[in-house]
Amino acid sequence: MVGTRHFFESYGLDPLRYDLLAAVSVTAVAVPTAMAYAELAGFPPVVGLYSSILPLVAYACFGSSPQLIVGPDAATCTIVAAALAPLATQDPQRYIELSMTLSLIVGVLCIIAGFLRLGFVADFLSRPILSGFMNGIALTIVSKQLGAFCGFELITGTGFFLRVINFVARLDEVHLPTLIVGVVTLGLMLTVKHFAPRFPTPFIGVVGGVVIAAVFHLENSAIALVGDVPSGFPMPHTPSVSLDDISTLSFDALGILIVSFCSAIATAKSFAARNGYEVDASREFIALGCANLASGVSHGFAVSGADSRTAISDVAGGKTRMTGVLAALLTTIVLLFLTRPLSLIPKSALAAVLILAGASLFDFKAMVKLYRASRREFWVATAATLGVITIGVAAGIIIAVVLTILTLLMRVSRPHDALLGLMPGAEDYGDLQEHPGAQPPPGLLIYRFDASLLFFNAEYFKQRVLSVVADAPSKPHSFLFDAEAVTMIDITAAYALEEVRAELNRQGISFAIARARTALREQLARPGMFEAGAVYFYPSIRSAVDALTAGGSQEK
Repeated sequence: MVGTRHFFESYGLDPLRYDLLAAVSVTAVAVPTAMAYAELAGFPPVVGLYSSILPLVAYACFGSSPQLIVGPDAATCTIVAAALAPLATQDPQRYIELSMTLSLIVGVLCIIAGFLRLGFVADFLSRPILSGFMNGIALTIVSKQLGAFCGFELITGTGFFLRVINFVARLDEVHLPTLIVGVVTLGLMLTVKHFAPRFPTPFIGVVGGVVIAAVFHLENSAIALVGDVPSGFPMPHTPSVSLDDISTLSFDALGILIVSFCSAIATAKSFAARNGYEVDASREFIALGCANLASGVSHGFAVSGADSRTAISDVAGGKTRMTGVLAALLTTIVLLFLTRPLSLIPKSALAAVLILAGASLFDFKAMVKLYRASRREFWVATAATLGVITIGVAAGIIIAVVLTILTLLMRVSRPHDALLGLMPGAEDYGDLQEHPGAQPPPGLLIYRFDASLLFFNAEYFKQRVLSVVADAPSKPHSFLFDAEAVTMIDITAAYALEEVRAELNRQGISFAIARARTALREQLARPGMFEAGAVYFYPSIRSAVDALTAGGSQEK
């Protein structure tokens, strides 16, 4: 906070023109996007504007990134809708009350996570998992907008496939004028995006929709418009909810915390790397929490980092946190004085904005790369996508986290291992499979295990050692364990190592360890682990080979 105060005290007029230009560009995108995302989350469009003002100011005061723009986010809005709809029972006022409560809970949890220095949690969601999750969000967003895009009520059904089936069954209900407006808006945005990618695409598309509505007097037709947008701000008040509501919403708040923080920190770090500065992940947690608290008290919904608006700010020259403050000021002006044009926006135009946003979230190229690079990672990402579109966004988050943990455990519980031999023309020992010319010492097996030895891979290690001994062309007289990769070992693995040594000794095979780290040696030196003199340690593979093959001196 001291750094923020110093920034505002030292801020001069020179960067103001750049930040103001960037703020105009951000606002041009943020206003229509926020209105569209409010529809996605189940609110009147104006609620999206409430969520786009105070959160920007709060983040500017507490955030560590000078460029990140916060506000309504597609993934977050999807979770908000899934969390609130079952509790609100079609009561608009209760929907708002629950939304305010959810934002406040998210804010408190984020601040607690920040003070506990939990910014590292983002590292536990791998890129394939996040890609699969975001692809599921993309399909969910697009499928939910098909009805509004074509002019009939939102499609029933709780999952992607049910919505698509229902949509196909109701194609005869398509309202052609509404569809034409949506297609024209979508086509206009795609054209602008192709030929002038720096232009605020949602703004251009929505302005096109407003022009069509004004020219053809669509307010008198059957085409659904946004309608009256109240100017000004609602009176602040404490949301009226029960303890049961808070308990129920806390689970969804955790999901929003994970998704919104991962999205925000990924955006913040990418622009930090591009422009040569650092961001503090734990401080970002606190700033995101303050932004959500600000959204909650201003009758808004949960917010996150907005990658597209941050990119627009960067392209337009915005380099300081004043860009967000100025964008908040401009959005306030729109809310106070320009609500009449907003009322003329066709809902199919907002649906087109969301369809384009959803489609841009779907990373087909990443899935192709995954399929080519790692089939296992590809299927993990696909499972995350299916989880989101079939059983829901919150459940999809759980699936994504569980899959991440399972993937990690699979890798470390079944790591790569190798038998080693002397490389031709070199003094190094290499993997016999990678280097067919490498020669193992006669009567000696050199085995490497490329992971730490812990309880979940101890049995696998034991089985692998006994397997390579059994499969050896001739019975070896010695077995050398290259322990360089073993950075940690627990008691379960230590006992497994002793069982391996005892079994090899029963078969008449001596057991030795090379390149053991201090943690391994200290664990194995504890009383009761190995029989005195049963295991010898060597500083290098070469010294071990010399001792074991030529009867040289052994080092304890």
